[in-house]
Amino acid sequence: MNSFERDIAQCFNRFFAAKGVHGFAYRLKQSRFAAQYIDVLADSLDPRYYLAIECKSIAGKKLYFSQHFHINKDDLHQIEVISEFLRKTGRQGYIAVEFRFGSGRTKEAYLMSWQDLTAFYQKGPGITLEEFRECITLKKVPEGYHLDEINPK
Repeated sequence: MNSFERDIAQCFNRFFAAKGVHGFAYRLKQSRFAAQYIDVLADSLDPRYYLAIECKSIAGKKLYFSQHFHINKDDLHQIEVISEFLRKTGRQGYIAVEFRFGSGRTKEAYLMSWQDLTAFYQKGPGITLEEFRECITLKKVPEGYHLDEINPK
């Protein structure tokens, strides 16, 4: 299991506990022979927290749609597949991105709504670190990452 994905699931569970929200975030087991639509799911009776989160941990200062996402066997881009999953399930979608700058340097992580991500996808080849810095910051703490607030639309 990717440690960033595990960190995100734990981050959301700490957030739910701190806010008194009845919710639970979890990572589905990855299987070689079964499709995995998204990295982390969060279930809650509160529709604001019925979520699906795609996680990307990248080296560099830009998330590229051609490099950091895949095309499936049906020639569909991962963003299109996830968008359809969100539409069918009614979940709020997010992308969590961790920017790694090399050993000894502090990582930065951000949360962006899937709606904002798809707007960037339609406009250009990727999203810069500076553009992510305008989104929800995931603070690095000893336990992993900390989320202060999320305001699903």
